Amino acid sequence: MKKLTEVEIEKRLEELDGWDYVNGAIETSFEFKNFKDAFSVMTRIAFECESQNHHPDWSNVYNSLNIRLSTHDAEGVTERDFKLAHSIEEIIVSN
Repeated sequence: MKKLTEVEIEKRLEELDGWDYVNGAIETSFEFKNFKDAFSVMTRIAFECESQNHHPDWSNVYNSLNIRLSTHDAEGVTERDFKLAHSIEEIIVSN
């Protein structure tokens, strides 16, 4: 898959509220009511990641979730990352 240029990435980020391009990846953070809610959403995201065969770098501390997406094989951000980011947003909105 083709690595996107910085200009392409910035343009695509206009479609995603709260996501930023930082050090070769797109990233965002979410805060939930409590750990249970955060973990529940992480589980839903994990199933979506498996279905897309694309996995984030992420971390969770209590009620916060930090997600970072890049395509390691392409050494940067690709369409795959934006597809997963949109799927994550759909999961968050439906929560």
